[in-house]
Amino acid sequence: MSTALPLIVRHLEEADYHDTWQKMRAFTHSRQPDTADEIWFLQHPPVYTLGKNGKAEHLLNPAEVPVVNVDRGGQVTYHGPGQIVVYTLLDLNRLKIGVRGLVTIIEQTLIELLAGYGVEASAKREAPGVYVNGAKIAALGLRVRKGCSFHGLALNVDMDLEPFSRINPCGYEGLEVTQLKKFVDDVQISDVIENLQQRLVEKFSINKLDHE
Repeated sequence: MSTALPLIVRHLEEADYHDTWQKMRAFTHSRQPDTADEIWFLQHPPVYTLGKNGKAEHLLNPAEVPVVNVDRGGQVTYHGPGQIVVYTLLDLNRLKIGVRGLVTIIEQTLIELLAGYGVEASAKREAPGVYVNGAKIAALGLRVRKGCSFHGLALNVDMDLEPFSRINPCGYEGLEVTQLKKFVDDVQISDVIENLQQRLVEKFSINKLDHE
């Protein structure tokens, strides 16, 4: 983007999904035209989330894992430890990009990130997210309110993938899910976070204020 904008990056470690969602909503509701954009990096304890148009039939057997009905786009997905979640709290009008543009930037950033680890990935316009050999490695779910985005992306790095077998991921029956650990044995989630942060900051801002 050509306009220099402040960007605050927050690392929230492991945080409850519902509490974080409410904080995102409150931030977006209260922000003003001069409010700095923020990007939040975190992980969630095990949870299934069902998008605003999500169908409960895609929850096959949630068992003991909590289910949260949420206001993002998309169907059902799973969050858990070992997955990097990034929430993009951006003023799209100020950045002069639309929702489709934001999706494309996020997908391309993830594709470039994975290429740096020797993993060839791609996007599908009809099914947002990032895929490796047809298996989903990263999911996207966004909400835009008054030109400002919240929610974001989830990248599977080194996690237990079994809970994905108890849903139709993103509403697709039989969709295979994968993770970076499958392709890079010694992957460190902290290194991936640092790498992804650098790439997203380069995409969305020239200046950065880093709040740990």
